[in-house]
Amino acid sequence: MSDSTTAHAHKIANVPGTVISAMPLVLPAPGGRGEDLQIRVSAPATGGDLPVIVFSHGFGGSMSGYAPLADHWAAHGFVVIQPTHLDSRTLGIPAEDPRTPAIWRFRIEDITRVLDGLDVLEASVPGLAGRVDHDRIAVAGHSWGAQTTSTLLGARVLDSDGKPGEDMSDARVKAGVLLALTGLGEELTPFAAEHFPFMKPSFDTMTTPALIVAGDKDQSQLSTRGPDWFIDPYIYSPAPKSLLTLFEAEHSLGGITGHQVTETTDESPERVALVQHLTTAFLHSVLRGEDADWRAAVTAFVEDANPLGTLQSK
Repeated sequence: MSDSTTAHAHKIANVPGTVISAMPLVLPAPGGRGEDLQIRVSAPATGGDLPVIVFSHGFGGSMSGYAPLADHWAAHGFVVIQPTHLDSRTLGIPAEDPRTPAIWRFRIEDITRVLDGLDVLEASVPGLAGRVDHDRIAVAGHSWGAQTTSTLLGARVLDSDGKPGEDMSDARVKAGVLLALTGLGEELTPFAAEHFPFMKPSFDTMTTPALIVAGDKDQSQLSTRGPDWFIDPYIYSPAPKSLLTLFEAEHSLGGITGHQVTETTDESPERVALVQHLTTAFLHSVLRGEDADWRAAVTAFVEDANPLGTLQSK
């Protein structure tokens, strides 16, 4: 049995494979960023034609976070690339730093830089060279990271006049997973409106296929709306999209940021397992064309006598 076949068999059987991980890998950054881009890469130890997920962490996170997702995806056939953005607590950049107002842009540029440097990153991980499929790329993110990656899928930031800003989508990206992505900007709190003017998105042109995950108890301090705010990206974006709404889930969606981390207010291994399973099936469907996996996952979810949420698609 070939390495590629072995990896595929592990994935189909939902048996995690062995993972290799390397950090920190470094890509040079332009002068304006002021810090080279630090990155973690995790990948299956065997197999070829491996699709890629570039993951953007939430505010304050780093390449070392989100192990429940990164480890799972890598163990089920993906190369997972995690850059550390400038807002990371590991870098300690103060709020008054002149780069702060532009960090949202630097974040997007970080993802683009990863895509531009994929050859370099692949060659930097022992045993990975020649095993990565550069034509099968997805982006994923949580919270601010979801806002960051949504722009690569086609979302645009509205200017002060309500007109869409520049198109920052990337044709190399074939799919997205958007976890706790904030909604429209009409009802931001005064603090958010003043400090986060980029939180005024238009999803009209977010055309790339995506799975959006929201918690029905996710009450943000940045909006005067309730948890339904996080469903806006699904409502206002064109098909094809799917929406997983998790019952009783708050912003960490049960604990995707890490195992027993302090910011998780709604710890639920069952919710995390569901997010792992459905995101993996969705990405294999879009990137590998393995629709049977996604259909089977959806059927099992719908037929569950005690579902953990609702799932809809368009």
